[in-house]
Amino acid sequence: MGVPQFKEIRRAYGYDEVAIVPGQVTINPDQTNIEFTLGPHKSAIPFLASSMDAVVSPKVAVLMGKLGGIGVLNLEGVWTRYEDADSVLVEVAAAPQDKATGLLQKVYSAPMKDNLVGQRVQEIKQGGATAAVALTPQNTKRIAPLAQEAGADILVVQATVTTARHISKSYRGLIFAELVESLRIPVIVGNCVTYGAALELMETGVNGLLIGVGPGAACTTREVVGVGVPQISATMDCAAAREEYSRRTGRYVPIITDGGIRTGGDVCKSFVAGADAVMLGTPFAQATEAPGRGYNWGMATPHAALPRGTRIRVGTKASLEQILFGPSNVTDGTMNLVSAMRVGMGMVGAFTIREFQQAELVYAPDIKAEGKVFQMAQGR
Repeated sequence: MGVPQFKEIRRAYGYDEVAIVPGQVTINPDQTNIEFTLGPHKSAIPFLASSMDAVVSPKVAVLMGKLGGIGVLNLEGVWTRYEDADSVLVEVAAAPQDKATGLLQKVYSAPMKDNLVGQRVQEIKQGGATAAVALTPQNTKRIAPLAQEAGADILVVQATVTTARHISKSYRGLIFAELVESLRIPVIVGNCVTYGAALELMETGVNGLLIGVGPGAACTTREVVGVGVPQISATMDCAAAREEYSRRTGRYVPIITDGGIRTGGDVCKSFVAGADAVMLGTPFAQATEAPGRGYNWGMATPHAALPRGTRIRVGTKASLEQILFGPSNVTDGTMNLVSAMRVGMGMVGAFTIREFQQAELVYAPDIKAEGKVFQMAQGR
């Protein structure tokens, strides 16, 4: 007689456990179309830089736009708390590791200044880039109108876990349907990892979803509270919700895989799992232009009571342009991410991202180690 089960555990997959199956037809990488469309905005490459203070400054947002992507500025970070945010970031980068979290908690305890919201948006707009800005749900109703009035093009409402229904005794939470109705700009909401949550969020009228809970290199949510779903499964489940919602309504809501991406292979696997775009943090924090000066930390790191992140040393690898477009001087897949994506599409015969999403994935937990004994022995 078997032992009764309290609940079943479903198998979930991360980047290192799957592989992309080559197609029956191959195409030249330069024939691929990797444009990403969100509302009226079209980007040449489907890459977003994460709304982390160590990753995106107004200057980096402008540079990201010139390179064809989108940089998302954190409107609750140092950029709206301090006139001279750079000097604060220098102090954070210089802090000893055992003092870093305490310093970040102190830095982020300074109040946000409404006048800096418009100023930072204008800095991005004056640089000729799409002004994408991020807020947490608790500050969205107050700050979003200020950002829109200043010229923001895209609003990202971002929390560790976001659902269409939030229950609270103390206040009337943010209602996404009302937010979308009140704004003239596209709204991206995140983060979620399940079919049901994704479907309900799409039904509120939002224009895009961020997918991922806890996979980021600087995030410790999975350790602190044990919550998260590996990114391949999370992306596939939310992509299934997108397809169902599109079938029902005729409206296509892009999903953006956010976090845990380290290499061009991870980028490709994200799209094959169903992503329409990807958001990267730490890989871009390694750019010479990144404001973190070789460090990165998440938005939950400075939480006053329960930090869910840590400042990590990521080093400086190359310029943002070289990380995106090469040429690469490393063999580990962490540079020239755009070409890696195009080459992957060529290998499966995909001209477009939608076709790339149709490629086959297989469970392959040994894929990174198979036949690589010499590389492993030599530390590569």
